[in-house]
Amino acid sequence: MSSELMEALRQLAREKNIDEYDILDRLEQQLAATYRRILDLENDTRVTIDRETGRIYVYELIPVGGTEEEPEFEESDITPADVSRIAAQAAKNVIMSSIREAEREKIYEEYSDRVGESVTGTVQQSDSRYTLIKLREGVEALLPPAEQPPNERYDHNQRLKAYIIEVRKTSTEPSIVVSRTHPGLIRRLFELEVPEIYDGIVEIKSVAREPGMRSKVAVSSRESGLDPVGACVGPKGSRVRMIVSELRGERIDVIPWAEEPASYVANAISPAKVTTVLIDEANHIATVIVPEDQLSLAIGKEGQNARLAAKLTGWRIDIKSQAQASQAGLAAQVAAAEGTAPEEESDGRCVAVTSSGLRCRNKARPGSVYCGIHEKEGADS
Repeated sequence: MSSELMEALRQLAREKNIDEYDILDRLEQQLAATYRRILDLENDTRVTIDRETGRIYVYELIPVGGTEEEPEFEESDITPADVSRIAAQAAKNVIMSSIREAEREKIYEEYSDRVGESVTGTVQQSDSRYTLIKLREGVEALLPPAEQPPNERYDHNQRLKAYIIEVRKTSTEPSIVVSRTHPGLIRRLFELEVPEIYDGIVEIKSVAREPGMRSKVAVSSRESGLDPVGACVGPKGSRVRMIVSELRGERIDVIPWAEEPASYVANAISPAKVTTVLIDEANHIATVIVPEDQLSLAIGKEGQNARLAAKLTGWRIDIKSQAQASQAGLAAQVAAAEGTAPEEESDGRCVAVTSSGLRCRNKARPGSVYCGIHEKEGADS
């Protein structure tokens, strides 16, 4: 190696942010193995490269005694006349390998610090096994089937936003694993579309998601007078519409967060109207009572609305119509929760609600909120 080659190596190391001494150490090790093979030596070899001139020296390590644990060697200079020719090719291989490793390490360090962030890329390949997303030149992310909403299919060169869930080192390139189903993606999309969230004025308190179908997002404001739901939805729904579009039509309910559990649960049941919420702190159960015509809406298709509300609030939610609540003997609790006296105190009528949704016309028995017919039903339930 010439001094010019050494200077070129140093320049390349600086440009690629690689330790030049590490490159030289690796080059010496590779040359030692190469010359042992070329010269067909039984003994090990050692190669040194002068850090200033670039001159290469090859030595054969000849055993001269010592112990098995600490053998002693005599170095014999066997430097070939054409040492620079072989060294130049070896240097090229080592340098290219070092550059690749340095770039892999740089990518790993960059993206391992970005776990929990969203990224945008273009689909490079998609099949039943995985989808590859190009984040930038030389950097790809893996979108596994388990992290893909069931309603999504991807086309080549299609732009996608995804959420980084893991970055790990492999023997080749760093493995960047992203998700389109993680609730965190919803948070990041709102940050991109809602300046008040990005600035910390509006806070996303909780997200519950059934990917590709529906999500609920609870928000609160750190500034009095600012409507957090309105800020997230945007003028004529423009902000939330952009997020829905990115998520391929996934429905998003934005609801106001409340510190008081009953209010929070009632908000989470939206869009259904809620009459009363009874909170059982001991068992962490919220019993939600709704008008008869709101029951199916509160529960949702296949229980989805109730399921998401429970996931959003962290409460186990039991939804009942007013008729079911009366039959379950909850009239007094409802009255207490609403801060009103039960109706039977004012008119003496039975509080039971019939299957038709109308209140029973019979008079309540003395000391009871039910008539003779419904008293037994209330006791049985």
